[in-house]
Parts: sequence; structure tokens; C-alpha cells
Amino acid sequence: MKNIKLSFWGLLIVLTGLWLAADPVFSSPLSFSVWRLALINYSGIIAMGAMSVALLLALRPVLFAPVLGSIDKMYRLHRWLGLTGLVMIILHWLLTQVTGWLMHWFSSGRTGLIDTSELTVTIISALQSQRGLAQALGGWAFYAAVALIVLALVKQFPYRYFFKTHRLLAVVYLLLVFHALVLMKLNYWASSIAGLMALLMTAGSVAALIILVRKQGLSRQVVGVIEEVIPHKDNHVLEVAIQIKGRWSGHEVGQFAFVTMGDKERAHPFSISSAWNEDAHSLFLHMALGDYTRSLPFRLKVGDVVKVEGPYGQFDFSGDKPRQIWVGSGIGMTPFIARMKKLAQQPDGKSIDLFYTTNKRDEEAIKRLRQSAAEANVRLYVLVESYDGRLDAGRIAQAVPEWKQGDVWFCGPAGFARDLRRGFIAKGLAPDDFHQELFTVR
Repeated sequence: MKNIKLSFWGLLIVLTGLWLAADPVFSSPLSFSVWRLALINYSGIIAMGAMSVALLLALRPVLFAPVLGSIDKMYRLHRWLGLTGLVMIILHWLLTQVTGWLMHWFSSGRTGLIDTSELTVTIISALQSQRGLAQALGGWAFYAAVALIVLALVKQFPYRYFFKTHRLLAVVYLLLVFHALVLMKLNYWASSIAGLMALLMTAGSVAALIILVRKQGLSRQVVGVIEEVIPHKDNHVLEVAIQIKGRWSGHEVGQFAFVTMGDKERAHPFSISSAWNEDAHSLFLHMALGDYTRSLPFRLKVGDVVKVEGPYGQFDFSGDKPRQIWVGSGIGMTPFIARMKKLAQQPDGKSIDLFYTTNKRDEEAIKRLRQSAAEANVRLYVLVESYDGRLDAGRIAQAVPEWKQGDVWFCGPAGFARDLRRGFIAKGLAPDDFHQELFTVR
């Protein structure tokens, strides 16, 4: 989490610093019109910079993983940048409405041009000839961007519709790039801010085109065939076994993959519950069944061809502590199941306590879990919340007196994670010793 915060604020600070170096606002006579114009330009720069990086992160670039962490952290940064873009384009729009539209300040604000060469004059004339179109497109793109970003931020908006509407932001972004290029203050083109913005918007435009043709993650995709579909109704979990037909790069326990069933379907994130063997070609995947995905058990059938993209995630159980405490809830048990399968074959010598919380007791599932825990030499604690109450840091510390010798690995609901993390930190756990993967792409 620390790295994505540093990345977020680092981007804003760099853009702000370069804008201050390029804009003469502090050397100009103090006036409302000067500051209004400066803030119009600043809000536009921050909005386009944030949206450009957000689009790059939407490509799921594993290249950034060493710095930003796993894909779930990238999506959180993507969300922050989207919210920043929303706030800034609203501010940008409001500022242009204070005394008039961009047409009013275009002529008065573009002073101190780079030079008066024939090429420069030609470029300036070309930009000026498109300013009316850029203003009009920018206005429509503003309304569309606000609507689409708000929908993306509203958790109650169904994911099956979000998946379709969110891609439209790529089109809106391309319109805003045209708007920004035509209407950017000409003085900026002689400064470093122009180079950075050109780089960001070029990269963002390429990302937008890749998203529109649905080619993100293409290099990490393989074809597979469904071998088995097992719905677990009591736990609201779907298990799918897939025979990989392409070259799978291998995976670590705790990772997940996106599976696409049909060209018109969206990709569904599945947790990988099988350990990787070099000669294996089967993946066992689990996903939580929501309102839309409850229909998957009826639509998927053995023999269906699917696309598997991945693996993603860094919930890898690494660390040098002699003890680990695992906490899983619902579908969050999947990485722990996969890890126990591997430990049964290759013990690592760590002392492990696994706490499994559930709202409904499924005796068959618990029986299989106990067997896996016994084979992996893991101590298992099962808590049914309706009978045993909610699990917290105090109960875990009481059950595992030596908890300070280890670290905590959590997978489950975000609210549960937040409370548990706060409880352990209050007891003295180092923040870096609480490991959590968000397992959300929205």
C-alpha cells in the first residue's frame, strides 16, 4: 500500500512542479483572470495525467509489479487516479464557466509563443483552426466522463453493466486528448511539462486503443478446455477444472487468473486453488458466485473452450518469519487450500495456524479442509460466525500466544481485513507483517 501511495502522490507532485515551472502565474500581476486561467490549465494537466496513467494500469502491466505490487494494488491506484481525474475535470469545467467558455481565454491566454518560424506559425494556425471543435468535443466528453466515472465508483452498479460502460471511457479519453492538445497553453510547449504530457497522453492513447479492441493481457493468454464444473451452493463458490492447451508460464499458490468464456463475455477473475507442477496441464479455479455469476454453472459445460489470462497476484506466503497466521473467509480460503496442497508435498518448516470463518457450516467442505490441513501439518480453527461470533485480533492472539513470532496472511472481505489489521497493529504487529491481497478489480 505504501508504494501505491508514493506513486500516486509522486505523479501529482511531479505534474504540479513542472506546471509551476512552465506557468508565469507567480511572476504575473495578481488578478482573478490570471489565476483563473492558470488553474484551468493546471486542472486540465492533472486530469489528463491521472487519466493517462489510469488507462495504462487498466492493461494489467506486470512490468509495474515490482514497484506497485500485485494487480489488485494497481487497480486500487487506478481507482484513485480515476477519482482524481473526476474531481479535476469537474474543477476544470467550473473554472471555464466562471467568466465564459474557453473561447474567451484562448486568445488572451496564449502569449509568449515558442518562436515565429514558419513551421511554428503553421502549427499554431492549425491548432487555432480546430479550437472550436476541440471545445465542443471537450464539453461532450466532460459530461460523458463524469457519468462513466461516477458509475464506475458506485459499487451498487451491476458489474455486468460496468464492464461494458467502463470501456467507453477509452473513447472519451481519446476525445479529451484531442481537446488537451489543441487547447493547451502554447507557452507550455517550450517547457518540460509539454514533453511529459505528450508522453503520458501518447501512452494513454495506445492503451485506450488496446482496451477498445479488447487485447489487454494478450501476451499472458492461453487456450483451455473445461474438464469439470462443480458448484458449491452452500458456500456460494464455483469450482472449474481447466485443461490448458497452450503454453502456461506456471503459477505460485495464492495467484489468480482471468477466464473468458466466449468472445462476447467479459473476463471473470478466478482464484487458482491448484499447486503448480512442471508437467501439469490442469488448473483448478474458484470464484465467488454473485448475482450475475450464479448463472455460470448453468452456462458452462464440459468441453467448452475458454481463454485463461494470468497468472496475477503476489499473495505468495514468502517471508523469513518462523510462524505464519492465516485467516480466510469464504472464497478467501482458496489461496490457503492451494498452499496446503503444496506444503503436503514440500514442507517449509514453518509453524502455521489457519483460521477459517464462515457464515454457514458446510460439513463436507470442512471435512475436506481438515484433511488438507492435517496433510500439510497446519493447525486449523473453524469458526461459524452465527454460533462463534466474529473473529478478531484478540481471539487469534489468545489462541496463538506466540503470534508475535510470525506474520499474518489474510484473504477475505475488505471490512474484515481492515478491522483485523487495525487490531493487530494496536497490539504491536508491524504494518508490513500484515499481508493482504485485495482480490478486486473494481
